[in-house]
Amino acid sequence: MAIRTTLGTLLAGAALAIAGNAGWAADHTLVISSWAPPTHNINAKMWPKFIEMIEEATDGRVTAEVKLGLAEAPAQMDLVMDGAADVSIIFHGYQPGRFVTTKMIELPGYVGTSEAAAVAYWRAYEAHLKQANEHRGVKVIALHSHGGAQLQSAAPVTSLDQMAGMKVRIPGGVATDLGAALGMIGIQVPAPKVYETLASKAADGVVIPIESRAGFKLTEVAQNMYMLPGGLYRGSFAYIMSEEAFAALPADIQAALEEKVFGEPLSRAIGAIWEQGDAEGIALTEATPGNAIHHASPEDAARFDEIAGTIRAKVIEEVAATGVDAQAAYDMIRAEMAAW
Repeated sequence: MAIRTTLGTLLAGAALAIAGNAGWAADHTLVISSWAPPTHNINAKMWPKFIEMIEEATDGRVTAEVKLGLAEAPAQMDLVMDGAADVSIIFHGYQPGRFVTTKMIELPGYVGTSEAAAVAYWRAYEAHLKQANEHRGVKVIALHSHGGAQLQSAAPVTSLDQMAGMKVRIPGGVATDLGAALGMIGIQVPAPKVYETLASKAADGVVIPIESRAGFKLTEVAQNMYMLPGGLYRGSFAYIMSEEAFAALPADIQAALEEKVFGEPLSRAIGAIWEQGDAEGIALTEATPGNAIHHASPEDAARFDEIAGTIRAKVIEEVAATGVDAQAAYDMIRAEMAAW
């Protein structure tokens, strides 16, 4: 088990530690494994927010430190299950076949902010999706999605028709189905490698959230962004924790974390950060010389919605095959977000 009883900051080789308040020693320090670049909002804002919340909820008895470079993004869940880290963030699309119900939040067409989506996602998980038990072996402590992903490329794209034949980095999950429906030639590359993939011309573009323009420096290698209302899809993430690490904490600390941090509170907080990141990505794009945003025409938006409808029907059927009431989960997410 990776849980520690002293607080410290580690910087060695490829591993970076971001710790909480170094002015005191917490009773328990959780080890967080993270795979995004240090400047990405996952590390710059989301993990610090998590640490702030657990410290506040436990009166400083629990804190955490973030380490980078422990494993690639697709290996994070196994890393936590093996006890090499206590907490991590996973992107469900990186593990094809392992997760199905998580595609429900990825569907195009949801209207609302990333904060609203995160709250709706958690509530639908509690009511329906958790029955599939797809995260067995770890404790799910938050669920969220990034904002609507957009096509970002070096050459300008101004219509759906131009996407056909493009070699595009697509992360998996619902995005793969949409890419195929739009005629893209999809390649799967983890998000931390999108810069080098574009810089080397190994891909013509990437489908990725707007906030990545800052976090992954895409304004340097993907100067153009094609904007569809609501985006092509929303990527699904989970914060997960080692069941053994949680069980090792005193009962009163467990209760405080469950009441004040885990679940909807943490999901909401992380969703708000994703939303802020998208706004910053748009502002950076508009302020960077040589960058441009190309908005989809009403005709292209309507055509995309027709394509998205077939994807939604396919995914709802796929999720239903797991035994989950997929239609109820979809309707719940839509209703929750519409009521925000």
